[in-house]
Amino acid sequence: MTHLEQRLNNDLNTIRAKVAEQAILVETALRNAVQAFQTGNHMLAHTTVIQDHPINRNMRAIDRLCHGFIAVHLPSAGHLRLISAVIRVSIELERIGDYAVTIAREAVQLSTSPSGELGRELERLAGETFLMLKQSIKAFNELNPEIARSTMLIADQMEHNLDMVYAHMMSSDEHHLVKDAFATFVVFTQLKRSADQAKNLCEETVFAATGDQKSPKVYKILFVDESNSVASQMAEAIARNNFPKSAVYTSAGRNPAADINPGLRQFLEMRLNRFEGSTTSIAQVASKLSEQTLV
Repeated sequence: MTHLEQRLNNDLNTIRAKVAEQAILVETALRNAVQAFQTGNHMLAHTTVIQDHPINRNMRAIDRLCHGFIAVHLPSAGHLRLISAVIRVSIELERIGDYAVTIAREAVQLSTSPSGELGRELERLAGETFLMLKQSIKAFNELNPEIARSTMLIADQMEHNLDMVYAHMMSSDEHHLVKDAFATFVVFTQLKRSADQAKNLCEETVFAATGDQKSPKVYKILFVDESNSVASQMAEAIARNNFPKSAVYTSAGRNPAADINPGLRQFLEMRLNRFEGSTTSIAQVASKLSEQTLV
């Protein structure tokens, strides 16, 4: 092995070691955040928030190492794919760290830890998320596309589980405290997003190891308010008109009105030339909530 090849391998090993270190920090942060939410441990929640700073610093360090590697070695083929994947994986890990912070902050605001059926669902879905994250990290650290592909299969089942959870939250009488209900909803959403990022890690592993790229993602955005008669309808119409190719847009209301506000309907018909919207209950789209980004 030549001196240049040895240096290239050493630099690659340094980058991969830094990613592995970042992955441990992120995985620990997510576990601690969920534990704080489940147990009402405010000290653990505050610690999780504070420990997000090293995660952010690590992301910047990985970014510098990767760009330095490109400048020095001018990589191609497999090495270039790996560095490209590392840059994206670093961002995805940092996002999971941000989700952990959000969960930790909700834990501090929570008046009572979740119990009953939702408490059990939280335990189960958190376990699935942890497993998926652990496996995706293992796959990337080992550049093992087979582990990555098998881990991505967990995501489909998790989508189904979350649909049931969201439907339960919409209809359950257990959550009479709106603040706690919203906090629990936020935590389930952050776990879902963490699982999505874990799936992205798997896709980056497959790309780095084989060159196979993932198919383009279609974003689905759901605008929600109380009646679905004014604000959410207007948001949907504006998004459809101004950004038609960016996502699929819908709207719904918690307690939908019988019809859209007449003044808004007249305004939208005048501005859009054609408008045929109607009000929708969030219960009607509960089975698809896990697929959408709520606004």
